[in-house]
Amino acid sequence: MYTKTAVQRIASLLGATAGCVLLAGNVMAGDHNVTESYHVNTRGLDLSQPADVQTLYTRLQNAAWFVCARGMRADLVPVEDFKGCYEKSLGDAVRTIKRTMVTQIYLATHTRQEAERHGIEVPAQVASK
Repeated sequence: MYTKTAVQRIASLLGATAGCVLLAGNVMAGDHNVTESYHVNTRGLDLSQPADVQTLYTRLQNAAWFVCARGMRADLVPVEDFKGCYEKSLGDAVRTIKRTMVTQIYLATHTRQEAERHGIEVPAQVASK
């Protein structure tokens, strides 16, 4: 049985009490849909500080890798398109967070077209750089 990645969804839970980002991926196992999710903790990070934003971005990258590579799956075949799953998960997380500095870090390794494909709004001050 082959497993296909259905949809990657990222939900931001950056509220005062939540302090985390939920990274989720849907895969199919047999006739059942299974949602993989991973919480990325932002507690203790000051997202106005570049070093803390870089820490958050690294956590998002690690979470995207974890969800798409192995996650907490039981009896599931790995996703067929790891790179597509990873890029969608990371892009959706960046879009959901809506932080200029996170977008800047993303654009250091991705094109503006890739950002737009994931629905990431590129602020004018970032686009002109």
